[in-house]
Amino acid sequence: MNTANLLLKERHALIRQRLLADGRVLALDLAQQLNVSEDTIRRDLRDLAAAGLCTRVYGGALPPSPAAAPLAERRMQAPFRKARLAQAAVTLVSAGDVLFIDAGSTNLAIAEALPRLPLTVATNAAAVALALLERPEIALIMVGGRVDARSGANLGAAALRDAERMRPDIFFLGACGIDAEAGLSCFNYEEAEFKRSLAAASKAVLVAATREKFGTAAPFAVLPAAHLTHLVLEHDADSKQAAQFDRQGVQLLYAAAA
Repeated sequence: MNTANLLLKERHALIRQRLLADGRVLALDLAQQLNVSEDTIRRDLRDLAAAGLCTRVYGGALPPSPAAAPLAERRMQAPFRKARLAQAAVTLVSAGDVLFIDAGSTNLAIAEALPRLPLTVATNAAAVALALLERPEIALIMVGGRVDARSGANLGAAALRDAERMRPDIFFLGACGIDAEAGLSCFNYEEAEFKRSLAAASKAVLVAATREKFGTAAPFAVLPAAHLTHLVLEHDADSKQAAQFDRQGVQLLYAAAA
């Protein structure tokens, strides 16, 4: 193929093929391979990102996160796999802990899997609060704010003020995109700010992730990968990505196989 004369649609198709094959693309590499300027590739990546076909990150792009669907829809996806992740995640919980459980379908599974221990659990997610409402051994705290329908999270200034008063032992953070280089990301600016504030105040920050989220990104950065303390993975998660997290000092836990 004569890459010097590729049309716009041909470039976009080729970039998408590279993204699918390699899991990421770099603007400099694409510019050299396609014999065009880096500015041209950056415009291409902006166009593809605007169409929801990739997420731009520093130097290139990643596949878009699969977590864009509303919470009600995501709760129906891979429930048994999320339950196994939850069982691995709650092994870190001890009696007397103060936990913050973020919104998200996997975090809802974590709430449902909590051991029968005296705990304090705070959340900004109505679904999580409802799951724990009839657990008398749990002191439940609900963070208020504007309800974001997609994520099922309470957000905004009121939620942020509540979060700033907390010092959780474990923050179960819900991430939409997870990548060892690009870090953790989500779809909402306010949500990213809320998660960063809680992560900074927590003794431990844990993310439990299905394998589809690995190597993907959403538009708003939350944390660098190295700021995680624990990452809970499926037994068959991408070993290359897992090793990159491990090298950054993140403790890896694996869910049991089916």
